[in-house]
Amino acid sequence: MCCFSREVEDVSNTKIFARWTSAGEGLLRQCIVYQMSYKAKEDLAMVLPIPVASGSEEKAVKFINLEKTPDIFERLHECFPVPRLRSLSRGTPPPAAKEDKLEVVQVGSYEASFVPTVKDFTRLDERFRLPDGTWSALPQYAAWGFAVFKLKPASTTVHPMAFTFPHAKDSRGLFFPTVHIHDGKVHKRAKFDHTLYAQQSSLRSAGLMEWEESPGLASNNLKGNYSDLVDLKGHVHRKKMNGNLTNDDVWV
Repeated sequence: MCCFSREVEDVSNTKIFARWTSAGEGLLRQCIVYQMSYKAKEDLAMVLPIPVASGSEEKAVKFINLEKTPDIFERLHECFPVPRLRSLSRGTPPPAAKEDKLEVVQVGSYEASFVPTVKDFTRLDERFRLPDGTWSALPQYAAWGFAVFKLKPASTTVHPMAFTFPHAKDSRGLFFPTVHIHDGKVHKRAKFDHTLYAQQSSLRSAGLMEWEESPGLASNNLKGNYSDLVDLKGHVHRKKMNGNLTNDDVWV
């Protein structure tokens, strides 16, 4: 869910990566890596509702600093090479097709907080809360927690935001926060400009049957230290979501 506490002029080129990580304290954890370009006139926050396990405390979400490895999505993109077509004539082959272009934690260039419940938003600065009545219009998040990232007014692409959390709804699979609130209102449909990346174990891969799968392992393109967020020994799956679509989250 890409929700903003103040109106934004533009949000585009959103990329989200999700994968199960190691279990902790008897709970399965999921990671989310999130990046987008935005344009705003004032300080604001991006709020990501997440299906945390019931009773999760303030330190249940672990924020990860990717400031020194901001190219994670560029490397994931390279896992899907554009196929080159061979010319049937002896002339110059055609060029390759071009693709469409609470507790506050300092995480690289932004501050982050985990808000355990809706009622805990009163503990945040008013600038970083959503308008009154927003959450009553979204009852599906009543028992969820929220990762909040405080942003500065700019026209910029922020370095990737990353965190892991104890997952409450394993039966529904991996969670991608894709619901939009850009103007303080909840619309039934929204403009999507998203690329989703996922990794699953072989036992869970059935949900990715309709996703594009990388021809090689992630290690072919990701060589750096990405805080163990990516399984270098696994394939990567990708799904593109563009256009005016139903305003909802994605589960795999």
